[in-house]
Amino acid sequence: MAGRQCYHCKQWIEQGEEHDCWTTTEAALTEDLSEDLQDAYERLRETALEFGQQRIYASHHSIMFSRSSCYFFVRPKKSYLEVVIFLGRALKAPQVKRADEASKSKVANFVRITHRDEVEPPLTDWLREAYEWVEMKKTVKKPAKKSTKKKKR
Repeated sequence: MAGRQCYHCKQWIEQGEEHDCWTTTEAALTEDLSEDLQDAYERLRETALEFGQQRIYASHHSIMFSRSSCYFFVRPKKSYLEVVIFLGRALKAPQVKRADEASKSKVANFVRITHRDEVEPPLTDWLREAYEWVEMKKTVKKPAKKSTKKKKR
């Protein structure tokens, strides 16, 4: 039997069999969650939809919430939901497990959710701030860079 093991998901694929481990759905990522975590995810999703127009899609092991760019994503784990919120600052609160610089202007703030009741302020306030920040970031014009070349006299 000729075949191969997928480098990403380690699944065995028979020769000629189609395989795409990168394509997934929200339902596939949340179907094995406990009832508490499914309820928490639904509340997160409903909260995000109240903010306005956006795109929600699954990508590999995460569910992305995006306007012009991703403003937060949810990574479902066995015992919690890892919520990563992108803001222009690091959050300082007991709910925030860590904050990593994602780019020059963006900080990824990691929050763990284990129950529906945790999807309330300040978490919902941070999500709204991130939703608004993504668009605000686009409208702020960067100052023009000064030329470093020497002028001829």
